[in-house]
Amino acid sequence: MRIAVLTDIHGNLPALKAVLEDIDKRGDIEHIYCLGDMLAIGYETDRVLELLFGRDDISMITGNHDEAVLALSRQETYPKSHQNERAHHQWIADRTDPDYLDRIRNLPRQITKHIEGRTVLFTHYHIHPDKADAHISEDPFSRIVKPTLENLELLFQEQSNIELICFGHHHPLHHFRNNRSIFLNPGSLGCQPKPVAPYARIDLEKEIRTEVIEVPYDNRSFLEGYKKFAVPEQDIILKIFHGGQLQK
Repeated sequence: MRIAVLTDIHGNLPALKAVLEDIDKRGDIEHIYCLGDMLAIGYETDRVLELLFGRDDISMITGNHDEAVLALSRQETYPKSHQNERAHHQWIADRTDPDYLDRIRNLPRQITKHIEGRTVLFTHYHIHPDKADAHISEDPFSRIVKPTLENLELLFQEQSNIELICFGHHHPLHHFRNNRSIFLNPGSLGCQPKPVAPYARIDLEKEIRTEVIEVPYDNRSFLEGYKKFAVPEQDIILKIFHGGQLQK
């Protein structure tokens, strides 16, 4: 069985379209797993969610940005750790179709699947078992660690028996393995310092074979949209999450 893993779309519609077109063109991927943070940073939330929920071959989980936006939309306690993003998250919440927010609310945080005799974990990032059901205001996702094999082994030590651990949250690529597990984060699909959208193609038929594919796309119109739509915190978003591409 071949699957695709993508994560951290962050409201970037042209990047998502480019990846899904590449997946469909290949024709050999049976299922797609989307590992959270569909919302925020980018601004094309409804169109991204329309595309994701409109397919029957995608399984989705929630990320910290998704849950923070949901908390504001439902007037629940907002996480103190995200206070710098609050104005942006409120802007997203105010402009997102409530039906889509309800559907996101019903998504799981993690998925564990047994595929071709192997156990695979799909998660936005590590969550300590004691916080598995904690509200986003309690910061259930662990602190980001530097991407090294040693750090990921320590981070996911409770899941040391799982053969493939797929996650996102930290936007750079992570691809490590030991004699028990593969740790794979294909990198943020929607937030890159160049006009490419990465995802992972995974073959689980005989042995676990992974390939990270970078799909090129034209992102200029999307980046220019931050100013056009007066997206809050646009300058810092363009600099930090998109590498200041419009200034190059």
